[in-house]
Amino acid sequence: MSTPSPSRPAIKDPRVVPVAGTDAHLPAVPPERLTPAWLRQRFLHPPDIDPEIPGDGGIFPGRTTTQAAVLVPLVQRASGLQVLLTQRTAHLRDHAGQVSFPGGRAEPEDGSPERTALREAQEEIGLEEHHVDLIGQLPVYRTVTAYEVTPVVALVRPDFSLRLDAFEVAEAFEVPLAFLMNPAHHQRHSFEYEVPGTDGPLMGRRQFLSMPWTGPGLAVSNADPDVALTAASPKEFFIWGATAAMLRNLYRFLQV
Repeated sequence: MSTPSPSRPAIKDPRVVPVAGTDAHLPAVPPERLTPAWLRQRFLHPPDIDPEIPGDGGIFPGRTTTQAAVLVPLVQRASGLQVLLTQRTAHLRDHAGQVSFPGGRAEPEDGSPERTALREAQEEIGLEEHHVDLIGQLPVYRTVTAYEVTPVVALVRPDFSLRLDAFEVAEAFEVPLAFLMNPAHHQRHSFEYEVPGTDGPLMGRRQFLSMPWTGPGLAVSNADPDVALTAASPKEFFIWGATAAMLRNLYRFLQV
């Protein structure tokens, strides 16, 4: 959900940033942990750990923070749990075309991250609350734009139907939780940069994770001409940035 600071180069196409390696040396989350019953117990008795990727919100201190929440929907399919994600429309000013969880900034009337996540999921993809069983939260993820994002994890009954907000969401799709909880599929990207500054060149390094997934979509809004008219067309969904970071934090939460 974060937008790069003007003092750092924007990543316009993350696919072209070199892959430094994967984390194939790390173990995948065991299958027995990727079940509704085990997940409920883990969130009832969470481990006392810090998130592996807390975000880059500390790069520019002193900014006023904005509270936000996303829903991490785990759909209970017969083949196993699936993570429901969205691809944003290409015309948006922020995060155009990026893969994200349904979610957004908190409104005063929400009262809690759970209410924010449920409201945003209903508004963005038409996921009704009676299909959703909230089971817990992941650590807050802090963005460089001073958003404090709470990931709210939920089990979702599979008998839902989606209604995508055509302004914000181009497509919805599912990825097997087992695929995302296997670090062999976690790619590490890195590049160095140098940009002009008032006191001389600003040099640094940007790093991020990606988890590319190729498969069919679940629903499309037909808001973008480059999105296939049928959700059944297999295509690559490039999961990266804040969404990939929160998924990596879920991996650590389940693995330890």
